[in-house]
Amino acid sequence: MQKRPNILLVLVDDLGYGDLSSYKAPDLQTPNIDRLVVNGVKFNNFYANCPVCSPTRASILTGCFPDLVGVPGVIRTHANSNFGYLSPEATMLPEVLNRAGYHTSIIGKWHLGLESPNTPTERGFDHFHGFLGDMMDDYYTHLRHGNNYMRHGQTQIDPEGHATDLFSDWAIDYIESRREKSDPFFLYLAYNAPHTPLQPPKEWLDRLKNRQPQMPQNRLHLGALIEHLDHGIGRVVAALEENQMAENTVIIFTSDNGGGLNFGASNANLRGGKGEMWEGGIKEPMCVVWPNQIQAGSTADTVALTMDLFPTICEIAEVEFEHRINGQSLLADMLNQPTTIDQDRELVWIRREGNTFGGRAFYAVRQGQWKLLQNSPFEPLQLFDLATDPLEANPLDEQHPQYRILFDQLRDHIIRSGSIPWQCQSTTV
Repeated sequence: MQKRPNILLVLVDDLGYGDLSSYKAPDLQTPNIDRLVVNGVKFNNFYANCPVCSPTRASILTGCFPDLVGVPGVIRTHANSNFGYLSPEATMLPEVLNRAGYHTSIIGKWHLGLESPNTPTERGFDHFHGFLGDMMDDYYTHLRHGNNYMRHGQTQIDPEGHATDLFSDWAIDYIESRREKSDPFFLYLAYNAPHTPLQPPKEWLDRLKNRQPQMPQNRLHLGALIEHLDHGIGRVVAALEENQMAENTVIIFTSDNGGGLNFGASNANLRGGKGEMWEGGIKEPMCVVWPNQIQAGSTADTVALTMDLFPTICEIAEVEFEHRINGQSLLADMLNQPTTIDQDRELVWIRREGNTFGGRAFYAVRQGQWKLLQNSPFEPLQLFDLATDPLEANPLDEQHPQYRILFDQLRDHIIRSGSIPWQCQSTTV
């Protein structure tokens, strides 16, 4: 009898909706990710739970809206720019999978806590080899604000090499270590790329420059970082094949938020980018491969979010949980069956941020085709009909009946989230 499938979740950082050749990027080549898209199901309406990093990661690993688990904004080193603290009450995905006999591993970027008790092996993962922090100030030194957040388990390490190569190498090492094991694994492979700094290896920069000599500098460096990332993902998938694991491994690929327009990213024709509540800040590439289960070349149009990955992965793993979450399983959509997702459910996005926002939060809320958003805490809410106005160019009048419906839904969500602390009680500014 075949054991439960292995599960590989690949999360990349700041990838624009239009920055893969399989998502119509005309100037980049991403053959390995494209192969995943071709060999599985492509989701056309998949969204991150936030236009920035930590909240989306919290939603993936808890199945909840991020502010309901204490992460409405980015977790950072310094108290005056930190806007999240992962709730000790949150049940984590690796904890649930452990109950089904899965060995759980995170390779790469964690970004849900910089110290105990919110480190990966203290929050359910059996294995951690990666980076605790947010962005790296340098892909080769791996430091952030002069701090070394690289860890193997609880041990600080100082490896040499480009972070993308290191994370790919460590994922391959982990896969090889599981070859003779009887228990299935869940590998959460979270790359820093293509987040800034735009620092691809020279050979990848030269390769793209030779192919696209007129490409603007930002786009050139970002594109080389993406193509290098694609190569690393291809190496990891090849390791599954070489170790005879590919036929019984589910591969999920997506990004944590949209691409940064000021760094040369493309979000196709969507409005806005990273950090914004417009579609370009939250709509993501997403595909799933499961040999002999998912029809190659299929598509799904269901509106789904990263928090839906929690119950989806649990259903794939055949493990049940009793606590309440906000996500809903996408397995039926993956298998080309009638969706079980409630397409009229209320969806909320939040971003709490310092800098020019002074620690204030701003939101978007969607139900069906209707979306109400503000793109900063200083702007009025605007209502859009995404069915007729997918580019969010024509806000509707505040007297439109859907405005008040979504306004009240957002108010009720803010009330629910108000009891969840988002700063550690010992934090001082």
